[in-house]
Amino acid sequence: MASRPLGLSISVLGAVVLSACAGPGAGSSDASDQSVASPSASASEQAPSATPSGDGTASVAPPGATGGEYIDYTDGAIERTEGAKVLFFHAPWCPQCRKLDEQLLAEGAPEGMTVLKVDYDSRTDLRQRYGVTLQTTIVFVDDTGELLSSAVLYDDPSVASLIAAAP
Repeated sequence: MASRPLGLSISVLGAVVLSACAGPGAGSSDASDQSVASPSASASEQAPSATPSGDGTASVAPPGATGGEYIDYTDGAIERTEGAKVLFFHAPWCPQCRKLDEQLLAEGAPEGMTVLKVDYDSRTDLRQRYGVTLQTTIVFVDDTGELLSSAVLYDDPSVASLIAAAP
């Protein structure tokens, strides 16, 4: 008889653990867990749009960004982008790259600057063109894609270092 209550307790415990694994709001219709933009919300109050990146994540411009832009690199992006441009050679497996990426996503790119996130692993053509041998390298380019200057931000992967490295 003692094993029957124990078996029931283990079953209940298993159900509780499984429901916790489903995550917050799973199977719940609690409105407080869901965010819905009201139709009257202005464009600046609505969620930013995401652009898929090469590592399966999304680069998103944060609300109220500082006037700069942080986007994934695509062919022709340099020519289509106005103002200061910097290529950020990012690898998803690099902890220093992730630090700078997270800061750019949280704070936005510096005023008047477009930071183009380049996949370090797949864009060997760009690495060769700009002499990049280490992830976290940033390369400032002109409107035609010609190299202006470059720096490696591995030791201090921050927006402040990015600004300090500008030509």
